[in-house]
Amino acid sequence: MQPEFWHKKWESNQIGFHLPEVNPYLQRHWPQLAIPAQTRVLVPLCGKSLDLLWLAGRGHLVLGVELSQKAIEDFFSEHQVTPQVSDKGPFKVYRADSIELWCGDFFVLTADDVADCAALYDRAALIALPPPMRERYAAHLQQILPQSVQGLLITLDYDQAQMPGPPFAVSDDEVQRLLGEVWQVQVLEEQDVLAESVRFLQAGVTRLEERVYRVSGR
Repeated sequence: MQPEFWHKKWESNQIGFHLPEVNPYLQRHWPQLAIPAQTRVLVPLCGKSLDLLWLAGRGHLVLGVELSQKAIEDFFSEHQVTPQVSDKGPFKVYRADSIELWCGDFFVLTADDVADCAALYDRAALIALPPPMRERYAAHLQQILPQSVQGLLITLDYDQAQMPGPPFAVSDDEVQRLLGEVWQVQVLEEQDVLAESVRFLQAGVTRLEERVYRVSGR
């Protein structure tokens, strides 16, 4: 999956993956993690998610990484905020208060870039990637983040043969295989969401589960 795919999605406003509200799983489960205020949270492939504001509202420092410059500029303009813009290596950094959105390729992010990120929130990154890129993503994430990291991962699981991604189906077995050797990965919640997912129903998908994981260093 090439960068042009996502650029076209944003330019044509084909962003069904964008939620117009804060993710309820985030609101329900993040407080249980007891992550202190002022902790820096990495949010890969963040888009213009309202979850960024929610995390900042809890006192966190938010580092979002996003390929689409349009998504980042839309985020700030929609919230009537004018960010400071600077360059940091291969990234263009947009900063306002406690939110930094880095525009560029997640895979060139280094351990130095995220050395002070003690928390992780992934709602739309792992499921946005096809299998080979998921392998690469998981490996890179574990390579650059501190071993003591903790956070939340949200996935979708369905029969991939019934509908092409994205979002892609990621089974519990795959999550455990990709992340479980380095981190502790615990299912916090699993919901059958097929009845409320029109796109999946219209495609003939017969099952659709969302899972919320707690991720923590060993």
